[in-house]
Formats: sequence, C-alpha cells, structure tokens
Amino acid sequence: MTVDAAFCPRCSAALPGPPPVSCAGCGYALFVNARPTGTVVIVVDDRYLSVLRARSPRAGRWELPGGFADGWEHPADAAVREAREELSVDIALREFVGMFIGEYEFQGERLPVLDCFWTADVVGGEIVLDPAESSDYAWLPIRDEPDLAFETMNQAIRALQTSLAARVIGK
Repeated sequence: MTVDAAFCPRCSAALPGPPPVSCAGCGYALFVNARPTGTVVIVVDDRYLSVLRARSPRAGRWELPGGFADGWEHPADAAVREAREELSVDIALREFVGMFIGEYEFQGERLPVLDCFWTADVVGGEIVLDPAESSDYAWLPIRDEPDLAFETMNQAIRALQTSLAARVIGK
C-alpha cells in the first residue's frame, strides 16, 4: 500500500502515521503524490470521441482516450502515446483544456491522479480499438452534459463547453 503505508519502504520500520510522514528509523520521507495522466478530447464538428471501457475500474462506462504517464514521460507525450495505443491513430495535440485532481482505484487503493487534457486532431490512420482497453466508441454531442467514467473527464468536457461558448460570444 502506498496511500495508507504503515511501514517504511526503505527500512521496514513502522511509520508513526500515514503519508506524508518521515520514518523515525531511517529518516525516509514518504509522500503520496498525484500520478499524472495524458488524455485527449478528439473533437469533430460538435462531437467528441468517447470509448467504452473494457476493464476495471468502471468497465462499461464511457471515457476519453488516455492514460498514465510513464516514469519521466511528459503528460502531453503520454496523451499522444495513449491515443496511438488505444485507437491505432496518430494525433496532433491542439489546445490544453486543463488539469484536474481526481482519483483512480488500483490494486485495492484509491490513488490521487493529476489528469491533464488536450484537444486533438487525428492526423493519420483509422480508428481501430485495442480490445483490452475499449469495446466500442461513439461520437458524443459536446453540448450535452457528460456522464463519463471519471469525474475529471466530466470536468474537462465542461471546461471545453465553456471555452467553446466563450468563442461564440466573442465572435
């Protein structure tokens, strides 16, 4: 367990409390930091691409293509990589939509995540889903209130709705 660690990962001494905490035995400082993700909102006309989750958590719910950044990977690079892995397409990132703190259930823990979102265009290939990730896809109306698998995805779509509305007003 990392979120509720009871023992030091360096020396195995009992920790005096939950992270953030310093080990009394060796001085190791243990923190629980949000894990970064990179996610894309592929918009065509007034619709965005959503995929149906094939795995837990929240299997069977609609979501946006994306995933966790690897060790030293920038979330923007993770977004491009994840789109290629999940959709079999090449994308070009456009505008940064925002980043939102959320949670992800993994290995019996509720982990903090820092979800980063970009709009994107497909610039190569045809959509072919990775069946381990997604079982279907649909183009959902951007104007409708979202009900996606993760609240941060709903927040990103709402932020995009606000941005698009501001552009229309500003014309």
